[in-house]
Amino acid sequence: MRSTLAKAGRILNRVTASVLILQLVAMVTMTLVESLRKKKRKLRRFPISRNAPVPVQRDEVTVYTYGEYLYEAMLDAIDSARDHVYFESYIWKGDDVGRQFVDALNRAAERGVAVYAIWDGFANLVVPPKFYRGISKKVNTLLYPVLPVPWRPKTWGRDHRKLLCVDGEVGFIGGYNIGDLYATGWRDTHARVTGPETAELDNAFIDFWNQNLGRRRRAITDNPQRTWANHLLVHRNTPRIQVYPIRNMYLEAIDRAQERIWLTHAYLLPDDDFVAALRDAANRGVDVRIIIPQRSNHVVADWLSRGFYDQLLRSGIRLFLYQDAMVHAKTGTIDGHWSTIGTANLDRLSLWGNYEINLEITDSDFAAQMESIYATDLSNCIELNEDRWRSRSWVAKGTEMFLSPWRPFF
Repeated sequence: MRSTLAKAGRILNRVTASVLILQLVAMVTMTLVESLRKKKRKLRRFPISRNAPVPVQRDEVTVYTYGEYLYEAMLDAIDSARDHVYFESYIWKGDDVGRQFVDALNRAAERGVAVYAIWDGFANLVVPPKFYRGISKKVNTLLYPVLPVPWRPKTWGRDHRKLLCVDGEVGFIGGYNIGDLYATGWRDTHARVTGPETAELDNAFIDFWNQNLGRRRRAITDNPQRTWANHLLVHRNTPRIQVYPIRNMYLEAIDRAQERIWLTHAYLLPDDDFVAALRDAANRGVDVRIIIPQRSNHVVADWLSRGFYDQLLRSGIRLFLYQDAMVHAKTGTIDGHWSTIGTANLDRLSLWGNYEINLEITDSDFAAQMESIYATDLSNCIELNEDRWRSRSWVAKGTEMFLSPWRPFF
């Protein structure tokens, strides 16, 4: 009896190992094939808009949905800096746009501005190190570690944030990384905040810098005073202390919704509670819509996210596939009152793992502008209804099922 059980156990282990290997091979193959397709794919134009600043009590908030316009504003802000520049990016490519930011930061440092720059080591492994050596020694730099240090919990989780703060007067936050592709090829969303609440963004950068000083960097001691205003809030995921308020921000807003929930996200891999919250909203008559890319830059994430489509569509949640461009935005607007723009995706890596930062704004005028942007994006989408989804091939259905065990890891 024991020998039979032992033999069965060995067979089960071998089968499990074989399935795991096949899943990994399938994901690697998908990624390689998709990378070859990307090289042949031509960039296509997509609908964009230039939006005027919206007053939000004592501040002004401007939304950018096109990279060239955003980069122009960011570089102008750096060039006008008099006191300090705080720059943080997940990806910082070594291309023309990347060099423009290096040059602007160097110029600011040369004229006596205190300049600080942070970028993620893992996300930029493909960028030649010599590119970053072009950053002036007068710029204070922090390369977030490529690999986590097991005995230092604060190094777990990638630095997925994108921030620019200048002189305590203007701050930028959103989904845009730095690079040529993002300037014209991706549909993303960033916000510029002008006014006293930029202190929240300064504080977010300073806290991250001071928590990752190492031995050779000096702490930033000039931390700005912040108000108790609640119309514009900044939420930060901090893995080192296991605090993830962005997920709770979304869940609370979704629970309050009475009329409409309109989300735009690059990757749709929510946890069970998030799915349940959206389904409950749809069941009580809320118009729940989610814009996602028809084909994102991560083919494996695409296949894994499709496992959620059945239950979302059956619940009355409407899915819209963005055409001919990668939509990388991480935004939401609810009931014409509440909006968010930030760096956190609707996946476990963002909501439970990475350093992320989101802006939460409660203002009807700003929400109206976000709804206008949403309508523009919808004009470039096709709706994925239940009939269209069920008509997909048996190969697609089988692939989704085969890869489904990996969903909790993304």
